[in-house]
Amino acid sequence: MAFDGTMTAAVRCELSSCLHGARLSRIAQTESDELLLTFKTNNQYDGSGQLKAKADTVRVQLSVNASLPLVRILDENKPSPEQAPAFCMLLRKKIGNGRLTAITQPGMDRVLVFSFEHLDDMGDLKTIRLNAEFMGKYSNLILTDETDTIIDAIKRIPASVSSVREVLPGRPYFIPGENDKLNPLTLTQTEFEARVFSQPLPLSKAIVASITGFSPMLAEEIAFEAGADSSRPASALDPAGKEAVFAAFAGMAARIREEDFNPVLYRRNGEDFAYSVLPMRMYDGLESEAFDSPSTLLGRYYASRDRRDRMRQKSSDLRHIVSTLLERTGKKLAIQEKQLESTQKRDRFRVYGELLQAYGYMLTDGSESAEVENYYDDNRKIRIPLDPAKSIQENANHYFERYSKLKRTFEADSKLIKESREQLDHLESILVSLSAAETESDIAAVRRELADSGYIHARADRKERPDRSLPMHFVSSDGFDIYVGKNNQQNEILTFKMASPSDWWFHAKKMPGSHVIVRAQGKELPDTTFEEAARLAAHFSKAQDSPNAQVDYVRKKEVKKPPAAKPGFVIYYTNYSMVASTNIDGIRRIE
Repeated sequence: MAFDGTMTAAVRCELSSCLHGARLSRIAQTESDELLLTFKTNNQYDGSGQLKAKADTVRVQLSVNASLPLVRILDENKPSPEQAPAFCMLLRKKIGNGRLTAITQPGMDRVLVFSFEHLDDMGDLKTIRLNAEFMGKYSNLILTDETDTIIDAIKRIPASVSSVREVLPGRPYFIPGENDKLNPLTLTQTEFEARVFSQPLPLSKAIVASITGFSPMLAEEIAFEAGADSSRPASALDPAGKEAVFAAFAGMAARIREEDFNPVLYRRNGEDFAYSVLPMRMYDGLESEAFDSPSTLLGRYYASRDRRDRMRQKSSDLRHIVSTLLERTGKKLAIQEKQLESTQKRDRFRVYGELLQAYGYMLTDGSESAEVENYYDDNRKIRIPLDPAKSIQENANHYFERYSKLKRTFEADSKLIKESREQLDHLESILVSLSAAETESDIAAVRRELADSGYIHARADRKERPDRSLPMHFVSSDGFDIYVGKNNQQNEILTFKMASPSDWWFHAKKMPGSHVIVRAQGKELPDTTFEEAARLAAHFSKAQDSPNAQVDYVRKKEVKKPPAAKPGFVIYYTNYSMVASTNIDGIRRIE
């Protein structure tokens, strides 16, 4: 989900309402690409979009991080470096203690302009603007004077980096490409149709390429509301289709003009999926949560995303190790299976040897072949190749030797292949565990499992801590507790220590995945609970990215652990099966 022009407009509306006449009391550069501006205002902001009469402090976060550009009101303070960077010192000199006179958004671009009144070195009142651009990797914070001349920027961009716009002191400031698209707030139907429907691009891409501030998600929503195929060329729409598309767009533009914003967070499969400040009818089937303000919404979404990214980054070394081991084991297994295939004719050599011994008295030494009756195959004739330099008995012994060698190879390779396949299953289950990891304790548990299995060296420099990681806890629509293991260690404990014999056990069929236990409490489970538990087992498995998966379920008492098996590996013989969706929306989780 992108921080698009509509979200920028919603945040501008929120900031304008709570920062009217505010004075900039503190400036901190908390990151190399982030500012935290602290305002003193006579209108207290309570974090829910409401104003109170008492003076208060409002903190505004401006981040131009390439992957997470955003602006929002921040409830908590953030630490700043002891030595302020040069750009921060410049801001303190130019706009420190200045009065905020306006927050504007040029058109519907992803740009907010903060205008400050500030006394210069001569004591004259000047207007200084801080231009915050939220444009992905091109995001920047640029300070300009009254004549739109750049004073400085948090990211200086010389001509050697960009041929479109230099961002250096003394250069004129402009928003690149702002005249290439149409402003949705002033756009007429004639202009819309002339620009959008003249393009051979798919409808959604034509809208994004033509309208300022409209993200692909908004373009898809317009197509959805109009009942149009977003992948069909815009120029191929019939008159009725074009009318419907413009009507959907006009309704969306009207809500933006009227500042009728309703921040909503959408979830899919239990994870934050997308956010918007306009209704997204195409997401009606997803779980959603409404927020009082766009800042609160952004804080929730980006905190969740940051947590996921941080966990993925912390587990990246383990992912690399496991992926490398999977690749090596896969190659090793392929070689072993090829060797095993070459042993399939071992029994033929044994038969050759036995037939040569049985009919040797009838055969002549020095022959290149012998044709005898095969008493293993209804006495049908069989031709046996011979080495003329060897006697019949020596040829028989040669075939027995080849048979013995291939038999030993077959037995050794069969054992190695079994071990390699078990290793592949184990490594794939560890990858599933890393995908389910939510805390550092989860990652530590996986790291210990890799060390215990000999894949990596145990960390001697760190003391072992008790595992605080707990299985995921869900509650079915019928009120039954459902527990899901996040790694093999948890699967082991969940199945053989926590679960009662009468509880129900679920697992994705013949693939790595979590153990899922439903507390039966001596009752018969309703069909809905069976279905929801199966969905959880399908989702937390290797089939997570597939629409559905086959799931086995059985009473826990039927589940056994083979001797010397890896953690979490079990066997069962009598079970039921069902095909379950991997979508877990609507299943309530207990945090």
